[in-house]
Amino acid sequence: MIKDTPGPDPVVVGVDGSESAAHAVRWAAKEAELTSSPLSIVHATALDAVYVPASLPLPRPYHQAVLEIGQQYLAAAAAQAQAVTPKVEVGVRLSRASAAPALIGLSSAARLVVVGSRGLGGFTGLLVGSTAVAVAAHGHCPLVVVRGDEPDAAVPIVAGADGSVESDAALALAFQAAELRDVPLVVVHACPDTIVESAWHEAAIGADWQHVADAQVAAHRTRHPDVEVRPLVVRHGPARALLHEAARAQLVVVGSRGRGGFRGLLLGSTSQALIHHSPCPVAVVPARR
Repeated sequence: MIKDTPGPDPVVVGVDGSESAAHAVRWAAKEAELTSSPLSIVHATALDAVYVPASLPLPRPYHQAVLEIGQQYLAAAAAQAQAVTPKVEVGVRLSRASAAPALIGLSSAARLVVVGSRGLGGFTGLLVGSTAVAVAAHGHCPLVVVRGDEPDAAVPIVAGADGSVESDAALALAFQAAELRDVPLVVVHACPDTIVESAWHEAAIGADWQHVADAQVAAHRTRHPDVEVRPLVVRHGPARALLHEAARAQLVVVGSRGRGGFRGLLLGSTSQALIHHSPCPVAVVPARR
C-alpha cells in the first residue's frame, strides 16, 4: 500500500535514482517488514537559488523540473518497495533540503535511516563521504549503509563490543537483528594494539576491558536467550577484525565511537572504515539519547 503522507516513518530510506539507492530501498523494505514498521522513502532535492541571464528564457522553471524528477524517483522507489514487501505501508517525502540535513532531521523520529553506498554520479564513496558519514555522526538513530551484493539470509550478524556506551547500543540492535532473522551473532572483541609502558600494564588494561565487554554481552544474552552467540577475541585492530568477519556476514553492527574515541570526536575510525569498505551492509549506532 502506498501512502503519500509527510509524516515521519520508523524506517527511513534516502533515494536519488541510482541503482545503489534501489538496493537500499529493497533492504529497507525487508527491514520494515521484519520489524512490522512503516517505510518512509525520502528524496532530497537540495533546491538552491539558480540565476540565469534575463535574456535566456527557460522552457520551464528550474525548481519545477527538479521537483518533478524527484517525484519520479520516489514513485519508482515506492514501486520497488512494494514489489519486495507488498504488505508494508510505504510513505514518500520530497524534501527541498540537502540530503544530510534532511535525513538527520528525520532521524529523530525514525527507527533506522538507510542509504546506499554511492550516489547517482557513480563515484565510489561520493554518497558515503557527503551523506552517510554526516548522518552517522549527527543522526539520532542507527544508520545503515547498504553495501555489497544481496546478502545471504542464512549467514550471521556481526557486532563489535568494547564496553563503551555506543557499543552497548550497537549490541542491542545486533541481538535484535539476529533474533528476528534467526541467525547466529558473532561478537568481535578486538583488543587495541596500543603501546604501553609495561607488559603488566597491558595485561591490566586488557583484563579490565574484557571484563566490561563480557558483562555487556551477558546482559543482552539474558534478554535474547534464543540467539546463538559466537564470541571472537582478536589481538589486532577492531576495523581489520570486523572487515574480515563482514566478508561472511549479512550485516555488521558497530557503535559510532569506541572506547578509544577522543572527546568531541563525532565518528570513530572503525565505523568510518566500515562505512567505506565493508563488503556487506553496515549499521552505525549512536549511544542512546
